[in-house]
Amino acid sequence: MTDLAGTAVPAPPQRFNFAQHLFALNAARADRLACLDDAGRLSYGELELQARRCATALIASGLRREERVLLAMHDCSDWPVAFLGALYAGIVPVCVNTLLSADDFAFMLAHSRAQAVITSAPLVPVMHAAIAQGKSEVHTLVVSRATELPEGALAFPEWLRGRRPVAAPADTAADEVAFWMYSSGSTGRPKGTLHTHANAYWTAELYGRRTLGLTEHDLCFSAAKLFFAYGLGNSLFFPFSVGASVLLMAERPTPPAIFRRWLEHRPTVFFCAPTGYAGVLASPDLPAREAVALRLCSSAGEALPRELGERFAAHFGIDVIDGIGSTEMLHIFLSNRPGDVRYGTSGKPVEGYEIELRDEAGRPISAAGQIGDLYIRGPSSALMYWQDRARSDATFQGGWTRSGDKYERDADGYYVYSGRSDDMLKVSGQYVSPFEVEATLVGHPAVLEAALIGVTDADGLTRAQAYVVLKDRQQAAPALAAELQQFVKARLAPHKYPRVVEFLDELPKTATGKIQRFRLRERARQTQ
Repeated sequence: MTDLAGTAVPAPPQRFNFAQHLFALNAARADRLACLDDAGRLSYGELELQARRCATALIASGLRREERVLLAMHDCSDWPVAFLGALYAGIVPVCVNTLLSADDFAFMLAHSRAQAVITSAPLVPVMHAAIAQGKSEVHTLVVSRATELPEGALAFPEWLRGRRPVAAPADTAADEVAFWMYSSGSTGRPKGTLHTHANAYWTAELYGRRTLGLTEHDLCFSAAKLFFAYGLGNSLFFPFSVGASVLLMAERPTPPAIFRRWLEHRPTVFFCAPTGYAGVLASPDLPAREAVALRLCSSAGEALPRELGERFAAHFGIDVIDGIGSTEMLHIFLSNRPGDVRYGTSGKPVEGYEIELRDEAGRPISAAGQIGDLYIRGPSSALMYWQDRARSDATFQGGWTRSGDKYERDADGYYVYSGRSDDMLKVSGQYVSPFEVEATLVGHPAVLEAALIGVTDADGLTRAQAYVVLKDRQQAAPALAAELQQFVKARLAPHKYPRVVEFLDELPKTATGKIQRFRLRERARQTQ
């Protein structure tokens, strides 16, 4: 496998522990900053020491090789300590969304059979409620940044203090399960997605190091949280693989919270989803170009509308590197690159990954401009979904991973997002890409965000209906709805304009910022 310059990317050895790999890479950087959060700083030497103590603590708590520990933690330096400590011990961390309900956590505890939980103090009540449902066998509850502890719980620092660090890493295989991530999913129960030690290595080498070009001089700051596959790469795999530093933020990534850290800590690399960039650009407190130290920005989670990327680049003088990844592939496999950005596209395949578009019969599409289902083949693909043969077989197909996205490839080889396969519309017998219409609506100066769905009318025909969030909620009026329809008509084919435009205060989204169009379809059915 080679990078852009034709340099071979070495594969990890057969016996490989990703935590030990990171510690070895940074052995000469013991005094350099690894993590910075609201509570303080952690050097690379301290990170390794604390992680190896965490490995001892997990083993002392009765966990054995391949058994699971649930990580439901807000972003702080305890997060990478816990994650890497588990990997070092050969114990499997299960990374979960911190915004879930007690029922969701109870499902994940039972599904993963996690016997220990490491959580943040504000999440203790909901985690207690989940454990109390009795569907799991949790015997250890450890709390990060605790001020008060519930009965039987342990404080994370005290849990580690005084323990002798594990002397040697677990003798894990490169293809051994290292960690789980639950898909964010817009419908149904999330899927437990199993990743290996080698998968983390490949994403760091092929994307963090060789596509983005991160170096040890960078300070990385991700609005996407560590429980999200995109955030895990941004805030752990990538910076630690090159000896860079990471800025971690426990609070929600609102524009004021982001700006405060841009100005105070001056990160050089920023990672965010398109909804975050929209919020940043809409804020009246947007910092001036010369006030920040950013040299590179990345976007993923959903496709970045052309207008957002161009506006950000015009203001700050730097490009947003937009790409697409997935929980199943662990990180980005199709991306623009520094120096090669074409807004309105997801760029070209990342080195080491093959991309194929297929028609409805499963045949490869070679012609430019045709919409097809996106398939990926690459070294970071998950092994399977836990206890779900049917959905595993539908997604992981003989070395290829079916993404569930629709794309087309332009004449220059750039890939253009068309929407999720189950969100595509057929109007007047022709495909309509929700993303294309949404990106056009966002180009109107009054629009902050937009989502398009298909609604079946009384004649059984599909019509496009748009839900729009305005920058100024006071502007919502029938006259503006008609203006937006004309705005789309003037820029796209006539059959693509939304027949109905409805204004909302906000769009329903997952915790990772993806629009939940199924909720909009439910809303449309209820109002018909």
